Formats: sequence, structure tokens, C-alpha cells
Amino acid sequence: MDFDYSEDSHQVQNLMRRFMKQHVLPRNSDWLNTAASGHYPLEIVEPLKTQAREDGLWNLFLPELKEQEPGTPMSNLDYAPLAEIMGRLPWAAEIFNCSAPDTGNMELLHRFATEDQYESWLKPQLEGTTRSCFAMSEPDAASSDATNINTTIRRDGDDYVVDGRKWFITGANHPNCRFAIVLGRCDDGHGDNRHQQHSMVIVPMDTPGLEVVRNIPIMQHHSPEGHCEIAFRNVRVPAENLLGQPGEGFAMAQARLGPGRVHHCMRTIGQCELALEMMTERSLERRTFGKFLSEYENVRDWIAESRLEIDQARLLVLQAAWKMDTHGNASARVDVSAIKLVAARLQTRVVDRAMQVFGAMGLTPDTPLAYLWTWGRALRFLDGPDEVHLRTVARAEIERAKQQRGSTAAYYNLR
Repeated sequence: MDFDYSEDSHQVQNLMRRFMKQHVLPRNSDWLNTAASGHYPLEIVEPLKTQAREDGLWNLFLPELKEQEPGTPMSNLDYAPLAEIMGRLPWAAEIFNCSAPDTGNMELLHRFATEDQYESWLKPQLEGTTRSCFAMSEPDAASSDATNINTTIRRDGDDYVVDGRKWFITGANHPNCRFAIVLGRCDDGHGDNRHQQHSMVIVPMDTPGLEVVRNIPIMQHHSPEGHCEIAFRNVRVPAENLLGQPGEGFAMAQARLGPGRVHHCMRTIGQCELALEMMTERSLERRTFGKFLSEYENVRDWIAESRLEIDQARLLVLQAAWKMDTHGNASARVDVSAIKLVAARLQTRVVDRAMQVFGAMGLTPDTPLAYLWTWGRALRFLDGPDEVHLRTVARAEIERAKQQRGSTAAYYNLR
């Protein structure tokens, strides 16, 4: 395994670090203040997007781009450190047209869109003029198992009719969100096969019957672009808005998740690096009982443990990215479950230590730590709860043991 980044990746990493330092970080306070006022900071984001595209920092997440498509294609392995750099500032990914859930939606459309769907929905996304959301999870279903989804997609003549309720739909409140890719149970699937009973349709956000009911707060804070509840009441779209084939929605959803989880995990690692840097710097400045915090052994232990855990998680993520690049997304299914579990747990541990070092300030909006802890806790549900990923990893180990059963017998000391 070779986890070394290509020369192109090193160059883009350096360019992105400079761009973040020179252009993005100086606008962070303005972005936060504007978002806190209830107004999405498009006037800050859009000029930065233009500059990023001119500098070649655009659509970095797609390993393959067609000749006419804007952007700089990177492998999963080479993109991973870029996601880490972006992740240090939660709103930065949009600047480079690398935001979730748009990245996953663009990947879906790249793989499955018809020519008309490409022109209508994917092309504006690649250009960065529109955003989108992915409507899968539901309040009345255990959505970590997508076969439980109850929203219906019913064929009616030349249309599909969508009925159901979705929630925690990221990005639905963004002013540029133009469409949702909706996963639902279809009436033209494949019989009794529960993995072939769902389809995906593209639903414009202004379609009659679609209502963004509310922006759901996560741990008492609202995301300005939204984690929304959406109601679909007799929502009618043309049959040509079906993405892929009837009954293929579950398989398409699984294909979408792999690279997206790598992106999530590397952004998480970037946030953990920031928390560690803040914790270490704070420990050099804050004194209690006549000593700097950095002189206390337990604080030194927190710093050391955080460094080791971050580096371990990063290597695990890079292994998953390398495997996806070299053997295909399906080959990394267990690895992707592992990194999703490890990264989310890592974030709450590292940020919690940093909050402890900061004291009461760590609980306030004066630092990003409280927000980062909240996001880390949410990640233990997003893209599947911990228990689902533990189950996937355990299944793989048990299957390996079945295949090798008896191979450990020689290690027993039987006398």
C-alpha cells in the first residue's frame, strides 16, 4: 500500500492552504455574523467561489471529469487531504464546490443521469450555480436500513407521484437549492426482492406539494443551509425525472455513500486537528495553581492521546481511499464502515478534551469547539449509526473466521 500523495496533490494542498489563509479565514467572522442574523451569506460565498474556480480549486472530489466539465479531478486518496484542509472551517467546502450533499448527488448524476438530466440538473451543479439535497431519511422509519423507507413513488401515466415525509435533509434550506433526489418505495420494482423495491426521482424544490416544514436544530443550533423536514404530498414529476432504472434506488444509494463517507471522515480529521492545535496553544497560555496547563501530566496525556488517535484515524481513512481507487468502491465497504465509526468517535473525544482545557469558554460560541463537538455527536447518526457499522465490521470478521475455522488450533498448548 502506498499512501503517498501524488505531486499534483501536494501542489493543490499547498495552493488550498494559501487560499484558505488569504481569502477564506479573513471572512469567517463575517460569514458567522451574517448566518447568525438568519441570512445565508451568499454575498461572502459567491465571490470566493469565483476566485477558487479561477485558481483551479474546483470540483476536486470527482476522480473523473469529462473534457468539457469544469474542475480538477483528483483520486480519492489525493482528495482526502484536501477535504481535511476544508474541514477545518465547516462552511469552506462550498467555496470549492465540494459540499455535501452536492458531492454525492453530482456523483449519482455523473453515473446515472440521462442526457436531458445532465443538462438540466448536473451541469448547473458542476458550474456551481445551483445546490441540491438528498431526501432519504424519514422520521417514522429506521432509515439506516434503506429498505425501511416508506415514502412512495407511484407511476401514474407519464408522471411519478411522490408521497411521504423526510427529515434531516441537509441543504434543503440553502437559497440555491433547486432540487431533491428522493429515495422512495416504487410500485414498479422487482417483486419480493427487498433490495429492488425502491427508486430515485429528481424533484424540483418548487414542485407543488413539496413543503419544507422546518429547519431542525441539531443539539440546539440551526444550520443556515438546513437539516430540514420535508413533506411530499401528491408531488407530481415527469417520468423522465426517474434517476436510473425502477427498483435500483437501494443499490444507487449504497454506491453514493462510499466516497461521501471518506469526505466526511477527512473533514472530521481536519476539525480534530484544529481542536488539538487550539488545545495545545491554550495549555501554553492558561495557568492554574501556579503552573501552565501544559505542565500537568493529565493535559500532556490528552495532547499525546489526541495526536496518536488522529494519526491512526487518518491512516485508516487513507487505506479506505486507496482501496477504492485501486479495487473499486465495493471492495472498501467494510473499510468505509470502519472509518465512519472511528472518525465520529474521534471527534467527540478530541474536542471534548479541548473543551476541558478551555474551561467555560469551550462551552460558548467564542470558540468553534462546542459546535464541533455537536457535529461530531451528530456524525454518530449521519450516514448510519455506530451500531450499523459495528455490525458490518463484525460480519466481515465472523465470515473470515468461518472460512478459516480450525486454523488457530495449532496455537493451543494442549498437553
